[in-house]
Amino acid sequence: MSSSFKNELSFALKIVEEAGKLALRYFHAGVSADMKSDNTPVTVADKEVEEMIRLAIAKEFPNDEILGEESSSGLPLPGSNAAHGRRWIVDPIDGTYNFARGVPIFSTMLALEVDGDIKLGIIHNPAGDGDTFWAEKGAGAFKNGSGLHVSKIDNLEESQFNFGSPKRILARGLWNGFTKLVASTYRQRGFGDYLSFAHLLEGKAELALEVGLKPWDLAAVKIIAQEAGGKYYDLNGGESIYTGDCLITNGSLDDLPLKVLLET
Repeated sequence: MSSSFKNELSFALKIVEEAGKLALRYFHAGVSADMKSDNTPVTVADKEVEEMIRLAIAKEFPNDEILGEESSSGLPLPGSNAAHGRRWIVDPIDGTYNFARGVPIFSTMLALEVDGDIKLGIIHNPAGDGDTFWAEKGAGAFKNGSGLHVSKIDNLEESQFNFGSPKRILARGLWNGFTKLVASTYRQRGFGDYLSFAHLLEGKAELALEVGLKPWDLAAVKIIAQEAGGKYYDLNGGESIYTGDCLITNGSLDDLPLKVLLET
């Protein structure tokens, strides 16, 4: 299938690889994390990686807006104030807590939003095998160049359920539905960060829940999941990356996981 954003995708794949090399240098050297005002951790690596990506975007696509974790104030609505309706969404190091503690489960995420619609997304984990996941709308999803597709399991009894922080799930008021999903599924794992989603994308899990996140945590994940055949829910009846919560499934389970989660 022809690509509508061939140049942007080529650029994005290259810059996340370069950003990953910078992040790895800090990771192997060891860094400490400070707490931001929203009680989330940040390191010097987060700031430098984002700055690298910002400078590269500004040079290549000078008219595009950039929404990044470390340098953007507020959370604008999709498409608002974006020049020509284009916005790059940057998470320099997703999984900063892991990163600062020497756990190799972190990634750089980059997505392009056009008129409120995510058109392409990339997740790159420079540690370990250096896996890269990417997708362009209408052109499929890939891992390291090979096609990705979610699993075909169509019942909760055989499904693996991945999730992030139980504390956030409790604070979000979803504990009853969460425990029902735990009881209804075959296997449960609290990987968190990009790994929860990666297992779903590769057909190793059937649903993944994350709450209390920001758009830069979700933009790339959303398009890759959808292009791999999955379904993305924002828990408010839509598919927004701006609500802070998401449930992603393999699609074969229909809306059942969401209904169970939201049961009171």
